[in-house]
Amino acid sequence: MAVEAHGFQPRGGPAREPGGTQGPGGPAGPGAGVVEVPAVSPRALLSRALAVPLILGLGLFLPAVVAAQPGPGARDGVFWLQMVLTCYSGIRLAVMALTAHRKLIQGSFWLFVYVAMGVAPLAQDVLGQTPTPVIGTRSDLLVAVALVLIGCAAFDVGALLSRHRPIRRARRKDRSASFHRRRVYLLAAVAFVGSALLVVKLGGPAVFFSSRQAITDTIRADGAASAESNVGSAFLRGFGTVPALLALLVFTRWLVTSRRARRRPLVIATWGALLLLNGVVNNPISNPRYWFLTVLFSFLFTAFPRSPAMYRTALALGVLAALVVFPFADRFRYDDDGYKPVQTTSVFEPLAIKDYDQIGMFANTITFSETGPGHFYGRQLAGSAFFFVPRSVWQGKPRDTGVMIGQWMGMKNVNLSSPMWAEVWIDFGAGGVVAGFVALGYLAARGDRRYALRTSVDPRPGNVMAIVIPLVAGYSFILLRGPLLQASGRIGVALICFALVTTLRSDERKHLR
Repeated sequence: MAVEAHGFQPRGGPAREPGGTQGPGGPAGPGAGVVEVPAVSPRALLSRALAVPLILGLGLFLPAVVAAQPGPGARDGVFWLQMVLTCYSGIRLAVMALTAHRKLIQGSFWLFVYVAMGVAPLAQDVLGQTPTPVIGTRSDLLVAVALVLIGCAAFDVGALLSRHRPIRRARRKDRSASFHRRRVYLLAAVAFVGSALLVVKLGGPAVFFSSRQAITDTIRADGAASAESNVGSAFLRGFGTVPALLALLVFTRWLVTSRRARRRPLVIATWGALLLLNGVVNNPISNPRYWFLTVLFSFLFTAFPRSPAMYRTALALGVLAALVVFPFADRFRYDDDGYKPVQTTSVFEPLAIKDYDQIGMFANTITFSETGPGHFYGRQLAGSAFFFVPRSVWQGKPRDTGVMIGQWMGMKNVNLSSPMWAEVWIDFGAGGVVAGFVALGYLAARGDRRYALRTSVDPRPGNVMAIVIPLVAGYSFILLRGPLLQASGRIGVALICFALVTTLRSDERKHLR
């Protein structure tokens, strides 16, 4: 029997069966005796070739190498549960990298979990070192790891539930959101003005290439921030950095998808000026590493909207950067007097003594909650939602969860993380962790599916979803690390900017073309 390779049959179309019939009772055609086999694309062959080594490497090999390091850590329940979490998140990250459709938000989630909640805490447990002291007992740490694992499983449940609700295709193109062409130029003007005010406030562009400590000291000396309130600082830095990034993303999308835009000198000149502006206010020297990761991820996903290779490369390089570059990337956090170079004897020791304190801070949050005030039942979440209200108006406004726990611990440096698991736990307990991450997985999967649909059927330069989802995927690193109150300022500024440039009107003459 001859075998020929053809493409897939369209969904819902007739499928030829062995023997030459078109279906039950169908007449035999001239191709009787021919079996149609779906052709295998080079992309599918590449995915299959990468599947086994990627899953084994992320899910088994790297965790085993970390676990085999010599160290005083106990091989108890915490260790084995941490191993399960690391292997589970590694396999899920590999699956995200190999998926047929790019899942930007879910991929970012599993990248964060694998590095910050998996490999790094595993290295800390093996080497017996932590960047932040764990105040409570070993049982509190066991509960923290177990709740992180439960939250990850709940995230997957939410993603599965999203499949049972189909996404409706927009029947009317005029109802879909789009960027207004004149307002896009207005956003660029706002970006230049906001960034210029930030540069002038800090005394010139030179400070952006010195250290983050220099910028913080300048803001405090100017009175924009204080020990009681950081609202002024949040708005100053938010309007100085966020509009610049959003305008760059919009103009990048415009140039990538529109041949007409690439023939307009004004569009090209504005994009070039925005690129230089971001090089000043959003560079990795003067900004937190997680914010620069947001800038990098959102720009790459916007500049390469249809490239699975770029998506997989971003996830793979994200793991490499988080494990190798990030622990040493705080060189520009302090000035020369405050910087202390890392002295290590193991390649994994920087993961144990640097910034990955998420599991430990979650354990400290559990200890704080169980030995002190208990749960707050939404109080911390309300403080994050109403971040813009100054403490002079809201006397009992909640502090950052990380700051609150750090002060309770007696730490001098209270700029500590508070991962999403801790934020949900301190308000609603274990039930809140389950419900919160089911909802988070559901929304992430829905966002990824809507992004895949909108970008495939709506290639317009002004497609709002093509900007929103890459930005959310990049910013999810900050949201997952926490604290939420610190992360809320830039979200508010971004919402204002999107409201400024988005239109629902059907007049194509006013859209990006």
